[in-house]
Amino acid sequence: MRPQFAPARSPSDVAMISRHIEAGVHRLPRAPHHRVMVHASAATRSYCNQVGRHFVRRAGDIDLVPAGEEGGFEAETAFDTIEIVLQPALMERVAAELGGRALMSRLDTRHLLRDQRIAHLARALQSDLDAGAPSGSLFADSIGAALAVRLLGADDMDIERTNRLSDIQLKRVLEHIEAALHEPLSIHRLARVAGASSSHLRTWFKVATGVTLHRYVLRRRVERARALLQQGDLSTSEVAELTGFAHQSHLAHWMRREIGQTPRDVRRARRLNP
Repeated sequence: MRPQFAPARSPSDVAMISRHIEAGVHRLPRAPHHRVMVHASAATRSYCNQVGRHFVRRAGDIDLVPAGEEGGFEAETAFDTIEIVLQPALMERVAAELGGRALMSRLDTRHLLRDQRIAHLARALQSDLDAGAPSGSLFADSIGAALAVRLLGADDMDIERTNRLSDIQLKRVLEHIEAALHEPLSIHRLARVAGASSSHLRTWFKVATGVTLHRYVLRRRVERARALLQQGDLSTSEVAELTGFAHQSHLAHWMRREIGQTPRDVRRARRLNP
């Protein structure tokens, strides 16, 4: 196996490695973390030593290998795979938050899993990494927590639906976001501010605001950036830094998505309408 780029962050609850697997016999050694492998090539035939049978993997097929498990296979042709690394601490924390350690018994070795939600999360994480991980830890934290919930089979459970963020809790989170838009924000940091678990904050924040925590932070950063650009005193790179974006192209990307304008558009409009 040959890594194509390094894990997203270290140390982190979630990381990703893009691998190119050559044809031949391969051993999958035990690892201290959970591995979610998403097939990223055309149909590939391989023989699984653990199960003792041939499989044909297609793009989007998912294999789950829990921490401490090993395996081996023989690939007839080379292929690419996306390997997502999830730390056991993340899974245990989410399991405890969503209903106790009993949920962890659902985490077994699985082959050829088809799950559009997991595939979507993998693509989102890969896109961010391909761009140099500009979205920061809040995005990676959210992806990791969502993957954990999905793998534990807790998506459709009635997880404390009667609970909500209180007005005071929501106010504390929103005020903290406003004061720290220029800083790296993590879901763990905001959960401490709210006095809630990370998983519950993710769920309850969306119930309260109608958008995910990550998307809300992005929108507030875009609005702050637009206001600073309209003042005309700062360069685009300075505005990006002051609003928590990794660089000015990252700022331009999200401004275009959120408000249909780039920093150049905002500056041009200011000149035309002084």
